[in-house]
Amino acid sequence: MTVIGFTAALVMAVTLASPVAPAQAAKYPSWQDLQNAKSNTSAARAQVAEIRSLIAGLQTQVAETRAASDARAAELEVAQDDLDEATRRAESLQAQADESKKTADAATRQAGQLAAQLYRTGGTDLSVNLFLDGETSGKGADELLSKLGSMSKLVERSADIYDQAQTAKNTAQALGDQAKVAKTEREKLRRAAEDALIAAQAAADAAAGALAESEDKGVELAAQLTFMQDTEAKTAEGYRAGVAERKRLAAIEAARVAAAARAAAARAAAARAAAAAAAAAAGGGGGSTGGGGGGGGDWVSPAYGRITAGYGPRPRICSSGGCSSSYHSGTDLGTGCYAPISAAHSGRVMYAGRLGTYGNYVLIDHGGGVSTGYAHIRDGGIFVRNGQRVGTGQAIASTGSTGASTACHLHFEVRVNGGRINPVPFMGARGAWLG
Repeated sequence: MTVIGFTAALVMAVTLASPVAPAQAAKYPSWQDLQNAKSNTSAARAQVAEIRSLIAGLQTQVAETRAASDARAAELEVAQDDLDEATRRAESLQAQADESKKTADAATRQAGQLAAQLYRTGGTDLSVNLFLDGETSGKGADELLSKLGSMSKLVERSADIYDQAQTAKNTAQALGDQAKVAKTEREKLRRAAEDALIAAQAAADAAAGALAESEDKGVELAAQLTFMQDTEAKTAEGYRAGVAERKRLAAIEAARVAAAARAAAARAAAARAAAAAAAAAAGGGGGSTGGGGGGGGDWVSPAYGRITAGYGPRPRICSSGGCSSSYHSGTDLGTGCYAPISAAHSGRVMYAGRLGTYGNYVLIDHGGGVSTGYAHIRDGGIFVRNGQRVGTGQAIASTGSTGASTACHLHFEVRVNGGRINPVPFMGARGAWLG
């Protein structure tokens, strides 16, 4: 599909299929409504039917918004893969053009040197001297013939090198023109990927909202349904209190898990700081941790764990969460489950939510065209939201095995101007070694 065709299809898909709030929100029954209907058999039956319909509606809404989110995520993954491929092609063509230019320049210099040598050797027209000097014979004639032969070889060699230089120059020009076209195409694909990211985030937010509503109201509706079907229950107060207590305990547990992850991240940051201080005290290096695209401040490794998969081509990996690309766009760190994930650098969250084969995913914009991505986060393990500012080393998530993943780990990406690059040398240049 062409870029224009992809963009048009994306706009139409977003317009027609974007998950939005229903035109008329569902009206949920209050506990007082149930209490009033309890004493009337027909009213009670109607209320039970309504509650069941509302529960089914919530489930349908979750399924529909999740399907729309998955569709937008698939479009984003295609757009990102196309962008990465175009980036690699543009860089390859430019590298070939640069190499051909070097060859042309070297051949041109060599041809010039041979021309200078030819001039020095000839001085005057040797062939004319040879035939005009009637007195020349014997050894003198042999010398002139030898010089003439040498000149002929120099002329021939110079002509060959000139042809090589011209061919290399033409090749460099052609490759340079192709590289310009490839860069223009890459820019179009970059904009298409940005549009796809916006659409995917909107769809993910809608899906998360539908799921939250389903979980929130589903518990209460289930309790209301039980109350209406329980002929022994006379008041709704006990059920209502039980629902509230379950919600309270769930909130406490969620807060506990998040606090534990933040504490683990803080311990990891303290350990990194202590190691850096010890290295500095011992006169060790470890490289500079400053600078490098993204608004100043240090860079840190996003998680602890050995590298289990590097950047580049690899066999596709398939799981219940889908199949990965055959080109691995990041570096995998074997962290284990529930391990803390830290922001590699300060910036603004530009994506937080479920994203196709990435599973649960966070993308942070660090400025200067640099961003980092964190994939396969566990369900409930994202601690930041879209648009939030984060600091270097801040706990943003904890690891899991969502998406196209077969074990708990962190898939870490670095993007420059939208294209995904090898994170290892990029992070190493900033003193934040992976693995």
